[in-house]
Amino acid sequence: MIDADGVIAPKSLGLAASVILFLHNRYRRSGGEERAVEDLLWLVREHLGEDAELLERDSALLGRGRAAAGMLGGGLRPDEVAAAVRRTGARIVHAHNLTPSFGWRSLAAAREAGALVVAHLHQYRLVCAVGICFTDGRECTRCHGRNTLPGVRHRCRGDAAESLVYAAALALWQRRVAALIDVAIVPSEFARRRLLALGAPLPTTHVLPHPVRRFAPRSQAQAGSYALFSARLEPEKGLEVAVAACRVAGVPLLVAGAGSQRARFEGAPDVRFAGFVGDGELAALRAGAKLALMPSLTAETFGLAAAEAMAAGVPVAGSDIGALPELIPARWLSPPGDAPALAATIAALAADPDAGEDALSTAHGLLDPDALAAKLASIYASEPRR
Repeated sequence: MIDADGVIAPKSLGLAASVILFLHNRYRRSGGEERAVEDLLWLVREHLGEDAELLERDSALLGRGRAAAGMLGGGLRPDEVAAAVRRTGARIVHAHNLTPSFGWRSLAAAREAGALVVAHLHQYRLVCAVGICFTDGRECTRCHGRNTLPGVRHRCRGDAAESLVYAAALALWQRRVAALIDVAIVPSEFARRRLLALGAPLPTTHVLPHPVRRFAPRSQAQAGSYALFSARLEPEKGLEVAVAACRVAGVPLLVAGAGSQRARFEGAPDVRFAGFVGDGELAALRAGAKLALMPSLTAETFGLAAAEAMAAGVPVAGSDIGALPELIPARWLSPPGDAPALAATIAALAADPDAGEDALSTAHGLLDPDALAAKLASIYASEPRR
């Protein structure tokens, strides 16, 4: 059932005693954060053995007026969060994206109902209106602390009105949100450092890489026939660099995803577009890939597409930027935007018979679900900052 505020009510909510209650406001277009939330729910249920529920709202179902009201008012219907905590007996509220409809009021309601608030900061949203520190085609860290005026000047949200709403709301409520977080989680050490450099008022913060559900028993990459680019097709993901590099390396490129950049390269030689694909289709595409690409132009906070590719035994040629060096071996990285350097890496990986097994071994070492579950359990056991 979906109500006027875009709330998607889980059928099981309130029918069984829940220990961990997840909050997440879905983005207008689903992406990696939605996948990360689903995977963390799986980790809690399957590897921690805890009951968990998701209280979800959807930006695509909110009108602009209601979204603006949620941003500027610090959230919509916090009583629903308090009621969910009481019905489920949740001892932890694990909050993900709060904008535009949850806001600080939902965190306050959760705490008043007796829950510990754990905030998962997947992006740079405490300071940056778009969350990825990328605007006008390049990296951007102009906003700092509560000074969000650069986001208005550059119309980071696409138009002046929405950019102003986001800038005002971030400046108004940033410290209030941070004060209501007992413990924060970020997906990489880089993300933690970047948030501090942006002047975000972080509480106690732990690094927890995103979990990956499936690991291949062995790599099949040497039998693959193409390079796989799987991402939102937006400028910050570097599709232009991938196309140029694969052309130089002489490796066909398969692109999975949707976005504004597809029209630029549709019909290019040796580039095939699969469009937006589901989990099963994406797994099949990885099974036929010789390598995967993550030529990001912006500082990723993690790199879920790279993690999933490596767990499937597919080596990844990526950019030396953001958190990617924490995930991808250094010899597989090249400077962001440098197509010739990326082409050399692609050629080296395509010729390396051990690259796939190296990818699989690296993924196992960094992303073992039992190890991540144990770390998450220790975070949940943290003393509340009250």
